[in-house]
Amino acid sequence: MARSKGVTIRDVAQRAGVSVAAVSMALNGTGTLSAATRLRVRAVAEEMDYQADALARGLRRSSVGAIGLVMRSLDSLGEYAPRGVDVFSRYIGAVSAQAMDRGLSVMLVPDLTKRPTPPLALSLDGYIVTMPHVDDPVVELLERREIPYVTLGRDPDRPEFTDWATEDEQLSFRRIYEHFAANGARSIALVRGTDPNAWNIDSEATYRAWCESAGITPRVYRSAERAGERGGESVAHTIVDDGVPDAILCHTGRQAAGVLVGLTARGVAVPDRTMLAAASDSEHTRHSRPAISAVELHAVETTLALLDLLQARIAGEPSAGPVLTTSRFRIRASSRRTHPSA
Repeated sequence: MARSKGVTIRDVAQRAGVSVAAVSMALNGTGTLSAATRLRVRAVAEEMDYQADALARGLRRSSVGAIGLVMRSLDSLGEYAPRGVDVFSRYIGAVSAQAMDRGLSVMLVPDLTKRPTPPLALSLDGYIVTMPHVDDPVVELLERREIPYVTLGRDPDRPEFTDWATEDEQLSFRRIYEHFAANGARSIALVRGTDPNAWNIDSEATYRAWCESAGITPRVYRSAERAGERGGESVAHTIVDDGVPDAILCHTGRQAAGVLVGLTARGVAVPDRTMLAAASDSEHTRHSRPAISAVELHAVETTLALLDLLQARIAGEPSAGPVLTTSRFRIRASSRRTHPSA
């Protein structure tokens, strides 16, 4: 068995209060140990940083019928049930239901590189990693342990990696800019997040390319995802100070709701003076007054593609990715003008 940081199987046995043979059986899924003993030994081994290699290698010899789901955006937020943000729960629900239809269980796992990680976390058949970051330690860990994984959104560090799926974000963003332009916008500002993922990186590139083609001077503002509505409200004041644009696109619903509050406080009418939209629908966009136009992501279609890609990768089959799925831009009162400006 592999040793990690000088920890031996005897060290694990001593800490767990069992024999060396019992540790071996627990980590390799053999013998007649009770379920409670197996879990306790594996937890001790993982805590001592011994479990990862030994258990992962032993149990990956055969399927355990379970996959992991890591929500990197929620890891970054530092909370897993942000108020009013339902896009993540839709993905979780879709993955869980579809996996069950395929005879798989799903384990929701926080950042795998942070301790303590759940017992068996590194023994699952594979992982779906949502919106991986630049130099993402979770991806690096899965690569190092040779655990199959796919990603929601491309991995910004691995252009050769094709086992990913996402909504066609470039199409979604262009659709919004064209909607703004059709309603008279001649200046458009983008409010993006700060997480170093492909969604933020690629969307800014799409925005700048569209501005260049339309002869528009780009205006990019950044607000940390965890700042939520407060961040959006703060950015709104900066935008107004810089000169009110004809339209504003925010990445998240929380940012858009905050921007709306900030604009209203400064006497800027939406949509008459400036239009507003979000690239991700949420309770904030639906319940704001005026309701905010937003992109409704197609979680079911995307998670079906991710599961197909993951099962193929687990089976050692060639990649069929990347897969781009559809989304819907819901036009609401925040960007609907009766008489488009000239």
